[in-house]
Amino acid sequence: MNSFWILLLGIIWYVFIYFVYGKILDKKIVNPDDSKKTPAHRLNDGVDYVPSPTPVLFGHHFSSIAGAGPIVGPILAYALFGWGAALLWILLGTAFIGITHDYFSLMTSVRNDGVSITEISEKTISPTAKWMFSIFVWLSLVLVIAVFAVITAKTLESKPEIAVPTLGLIVLAIFFGLVVYRLKWKLIPSTIIAWIILFFLVDLGYKYPIVASYNTWFYVFLIYSFIASSIPVWLLLQPRDYLSMTILFAGLFIGYVGMFILHPHINGPIHTTFISNGTPLVPMLFVIIACGAISGFHSLVASGTTAKQLDKEKHGRIIGVGGMISEGVLALLVLMLVASALFWKSAPSGLGDFVFQNLMKKGPIVTFGNAFGRAATSLGIPLNIGIAFGILMLNAFVLTTLDTAVRLSRFVFQEALVKNNKILSNRWIAGFIGVFFAYVLAATKSWNVIWPIFGSANQLIAALSLFTVTAYFVGYKKPKLYSFVPAIFMWIVTEAALLYLLIFRYIKGFGKNLGDSILSSVAIILVILGGIVGVEAIRAINKKDKIFD
Repeated sequence: MNSFWILLLGIIWYVFIYFVYGKILDKKIVNPDDSKKTPAHRLNDGVDYVPSPTPVLFGHHFSSIAGAGPIVGPILAYALFGWGAALLWILLGTAFIGITHDYFSLMTSVRNDGVSITEISEKTISPTAKWMFSIFVWLSLVLVIAVFAVITAKTLESKPEIAVPTLGLIVLAIFFGLVVYRLKWKLIPSTIIAWIILFFLVDLGYKYPIVASYNTWFYVFLIYSFIASSIPVWLLLQPRDYLSMTILFAGLFIGYVGMFILHPHINGPIHTTFISNGTPLVPMLFVIIACGAISGFHSLVASGTTAKQLDKEKHGRIIGVGGMISEGVLALLVLMLVASALFWKSAPSGLGDFVFQNLMKKGPIVTFGNAFGRAATSLGIPLNIGIAFGILMLNAFVLTTLDTAVRLSRFVFQEALVKNNKILSNRWIAGFIGVFFAYVLAATKSWNVIWPIFGSANQLIAALSLFTVTAYFVGYKKPKLYSFVPAIFMWIVTEAALLYLLIFRYIKGFGKNLGDSILSSVAIILVILGGIVGVEAIRAINKKDKIFD
């Protein structure tokens, strides 16, 4: 089968979903109203609540929710099960679960002063649910910080030539934020200048690679994320995320056009096995592919940062629905790149550098970079430049996930867990506590061991967020099935995934080694907390709507 047709039909499908299903959600559930002032205007504090231009906010939101998830997840799923099941989940999960989750989380927060989804659960479900959900979310964010700090460090260790553009992008973003927000430069000319500088940074990185150990990079980016999470959002996070978005959309354009020109046949299997390396397709597929179909992290971003910056309610669909569909478009491209631009187990003569299994030994980021580089060569882009751009594209998003996760862990810690404690609610102390526990976890296990439990926790957040928004909209007599059915599905499969990981992986090493002991404890806590919040949510929704009476 030729990848061209799958990519083309996938794009048509996503356009249909945005303009048809997205409008249905608007009309039947959300009913955006621009006459209502958003929290960004009512509570403007110049730090977290800041009215933002839609293109900049879209960049900030999309960069924050994307991260490495829609790239790493599909690659791991393909390695385990083939491309067929992954393709179906990416297309259907994005369309009927992901966009509902993201859009409803955003707009529910906008109508509740921009507070996080955990705070909203207190009003819509119960105080018990709020406390349990908050602890669950904070633990999950610690997992996120641990995973992405390790991924970033490993990438820069293995690809020192992208160190200069990765670090340079941080400095460039600060200057970009200053000239756009303080000197009031126009957005488009500023973006063009930033791109010219970024091009020279990529070239400079190849001439002067920065070679450093994994531990050095690991500490550098934990410290960076701690600082970045506590400074004003307009100074670094917003402009850096906006620039990262432009990099990604340029990458999407190069990737799709390159694949249309190259139009390679799919080399990998549509299906390998239902149990691969001891990992069952169900329920693990739904937690391995996170951001490419649905991700609980999105609800934390939407309610934790984006809702505090939305200028008008009618921009919500562009951000919420558009952001999730963009992730689906990216996940689809990634899946077809590794399944067709790379070769399964062996390659034709002269293409031996593009064997999927060999590249995976260097990690999914390097694997993606090589697949992207091969597609880019069809546009006349040199292979080494294409590979570097692909890895930079992903690494820029890993950084956004990292510092956004620290920022969100700070919000949850401040707003829900230590609200009345002046010392612990200090933004620097609250941020440091999350980073410290992530460091402890990351120091015990490699990222590929933590990833499944991160995915399970992440998807269970999605289920609990869907329960929360269902309870909110049911309170206003809105139809419930758009969010309640996805909530039940995600709750069941992710609780099952956590139980599987606990019983068949982590519990065996409990008491024998620190890594398994920590992961076992985290899994037990997450299973219990997720179960309690789910039951509380179903009870609250039933009380409002008599679903089960």
